[in-house]
Amino acid sequence: MTHLATFFSFRRGSAPHSSPEEVRHCPRKAAASPTGASGTAFRADIQGLRGLAVVLVVLGHAQVPYLAGGYVGVDVFFVISGFVITCGLLREARRSGTLRLRRFYARRAARLLPLATLVGMVTLVGCRLFASKIRYEEFLHDALASALYFMNVDLAAAGADYLQEGATPSPFQHMWSLSVEEQFYVLWPVLLLGTFTLLRRPWLRMLPLVLLCLVSFAWSVQAVDTSSPWAYFGLHTRLWELGAGGLLAFCTGALSRLPRAMGAVAGWLGLLAIVAAAVLYGDATPFPGRLALLPVLGAALVIAGGLVPSPYGAARLLRARPATWVGDVSYGWYLWHWPLLMLGPAALNRTATPQLALVLSGIAMVLAWLSLHLVENPLRHHRALRHRPRAALSLGLGLSGTVVCTALIAGCFPPAISTGDRARDLASMLATAPDAQARLSQLLAAPAAGLPSNLTPPLTEVKRQRSAVYRDGCHVNYDAAQSPQCVYGDRSSDKVVVLFGDSHAAQWFPAWEKLSHDYGWKLVSLTKSSCKTADITIVVQNRPYTSCDSWKEKALKRIEQLHPVLVVTSSSEAAKPAHRMEDPQREWTAGYERVYRRLAHAADRLIVTLDNPWPRGDAVECAARNPVHLRRCEPDGSAAIKSPILRRAGRTAALHADATVVDPQPWLCPPRGKCPSVVADTFVYRDESHMAESYVEALTPVLRQRVERLGISGTAIR
Repeated sequence: MTHLATFFSFRRGSAPHSSPEEVRHCPRKAAASPTGASGTAFRADIQGLRGLAVVLVVLGHAQVPYLAGGYVGVDVFFVISGFVITCGLLREARRSGTLRLRRFYARRAARLLPLATLVGMVTLVGCRLFASKIRYEEFLHDALASALYFMNVDLAAAGADYLQEGATPSPFQHMWSLSVEEQFYVLWPVLLLGTFTLLRRPWLRMLPLVLLCLVSFAWSVQAVDTSSPWAYFGLHTRLWELGAGGLLAFCTGALSRLPRAMGAVAGWLGLLAIVAAAVLYGDATPFPGRLALLPVLGAALVIAGGLVPSPYGAARLLRARPATWVGDVSYGWYLWHWPLLMLGPAALNRTATPQLALVLSGIAMVLAWLSLHLVENPLRHHRALRHRPRAALSLGLGLSGTVVCTALIAGCFPPAISTGDRARDLASMLATAPDAQARLSQLLAAPAAGLPSNLTPPLTEVKRQRSAVYRDGCHVNYDAAQSPQCVYGDRSSDKVVVLFGDSHAAQWFPAWEKLSHDYGWKLVSLTKSSCKTADITIVVQNRPYTSCDSWKEKALKRIEQLHPVLVVTSSSEAAKPAHRMEDPQREWTAGYERVYRRLAHAADRLIVTLDNPWPRGDAVECAARNPVHLRRCEPDGSAAIKSPILRRAGRTAALHADATVVDPQPWLCPPRGKCPSVVADTFVYRDESHMAESYVEALTPVLRQRVERLGISGTAIR
């Protein structure tokens, strides 16, 4: 997800779930009798295709150069799964005249759950020993989600949360694809049973499935632009890929009569399409949507081409023993490699690098081979499970229940974080101090060396704090074109104050909301993720952030209509312009000034709040690793400024627009020395750039003092 760590990382592979003996032709035609031979033949080329797909996924996750699009292996696996599962269901329907759903689900349980449970349990132990203590409960929740097959839904919901961006992906995150396929396995057989029951002609039975796939594809195309997390993780946007394989299974009879030359060409074109997608695509690719057609059609062409054996076809390459061997271990390799990539560096106390990732991926392959012979094959071929569906289903429920119970019990015993002595209440000290700024300066100059025992809120809760602008959906995400009507403070007041900018403006909301209640202001929030206040198009998620430009124009027009008594604006000083700048200092200054002049013209007063100093990486995670040595997490004041160029540009532009400049650096860093992670009983930051909401709220007396010195109060502004 590179975006492996942001929505977090959407580029996840899919688990190859079918066993070798299931990779067979569909019957070319219905058997002469319900008990007739099915005419199946082992498809070694599909097993080799599965091997290719898992190689792309693993190497993509290991950040091998030129394979940034290795995540397209997910699409290849989905097509294979749809084809193989539908072939099996069609064989049974044509042989027996119906579908025995219990038997189908029993086979799936015996095939998938034993190894998934083993990997899940080992990963839980790894999380306890090596993963972030702050996110321990989150990882336990992910274990539950993976065991109950709604991991994809969880990730889609989390991907829409801007404040979770930048977090290291969960060791269970790769289970999202297994969740999608399990949801497909619940839906698809029921749909097939319905079509076989209600419709008699074979071509009619395909029509409802074709319509469903078309709707899913259209949904995927639309969701890529409006809700990227749901586009990537949702069953509704992935169903067409699995369905494409399923529909291909309906057509095997006709496809097997194609000329051999045509089959050979189709196979090679399909392989070329898959490899081209893996090489040409990357984290900036809007995916899946239309661009998923390339790997999906590629996989379909390879499968179709293999129906017509040819000495010159791609199937000959895919049937080679190395390819099929990788296909045999692909399920286990996929399951093992991701937890090792996420937990391995911490376990080895080494920095994650592509070289280390390749070593860990190699270890995962060895584990996959051992798992195949010690876990997968013995249980899958066990006589009691093969011939007693009830036993297989009971085993599946028991295995899933084991992971669920283990996660629930582990949640009752979270890992401890060392703390020191109690500290005084920061909020009350600042609220009762005659000079809040002076008192804060004293506290900043004598920070604690470790976490206090009465840290408020506890370190594990800092990241979970959400002010009203986040809870109410008022801070809009990347795809939003405009902000909702969000009004706080005294809603009946005729004195309107506007908070405008990106998330580094939204972080000040708790303090400004309290001041709005105190002074009788109506507070309007207009903030958007990563949308800088400067009139300059920037790059976000590796593409021009044009939705920011359109949102900003609408927000400025709305502010001009409101005629506020005060506008407070701020934005992060981390930005990459979409165009090359000859003179960055001058161009950024001009970009800020164009917006600030419009705001100054629309409002009676304008306050430009400069960006806050940044910590050294994720402050909460660092404090969890170094609870009694917080100095390791704290930068010097000068090093905490993200971009001196943008800071000077913002200050200069504000002065040119006759705005008031508020620099929060003295509120977080002493004049000399390091910027502390903890002040009294309050943690300062929530991640690698934002202040913790509890700290911002505690700063309200300091901000009030500054506002009143500027002559801005409930009675002073008109």
